Formats: sequence, C-alpha cells, structure tokens
Amino acid sequence: MFLNQQHKTLARTFGVAILAAAALSGCATYKEEFATINSRLDALDVKVQGAAQSAESANQSAQQANQRLDQIEGRVQQLESAPRRTPRG
Repeated sequence: MFLNQQHKTLARTFGVAILAAAALSGCATYKEEFATINSRLDALDVKVQGAAQSAESANQSAQQANQRLDQIEGRVQQLESAPRRTPRG
C-alpha cells in the first residue's frame, strides 16, 4: 500500500504529537527534581548565612580583644622597663 500525501501528513502530525507528549511528560519529573534541588539550595543558603553571621561575630570579638591588648601593652612595657625593686626583708 502506497502512502499518499494526506497519509504522510497525518503520520507526521501523529509523530510530532507523540514526541511532544513524551517531552512534556518528562517536564513534570524535572519540575520535581528542580524543586528538590531548590529546597536543598535554600537550606544550604540558610546555613551559609548563619556561618557568615557567626564569623562576623567572632571577628568583632577578636577586634575587641586586640584593642584591649593594645591598651594594656603600654603598661606592660612600662612595668618591664622599670627598675627592679629589691625584695623586703
């Protein structure tokens, strides 16, 4: 049986429809995978933000400690360079 032009067009249309249906059915799977990945990325982002805040807090504490050390360094140098006292007794 020979296919005429109408049969060829009909077969091509069905072929395209089948391919489109197969392609679109895969989109639902990808949407679920993307949703899972996005939720994991969101959770990771929250953890990174928390770590950044902790690092900033630690940095501020270290700066305060360094300032305190700078304040007492002059006094320590004075005490070290002062003449030695003789013990009583």
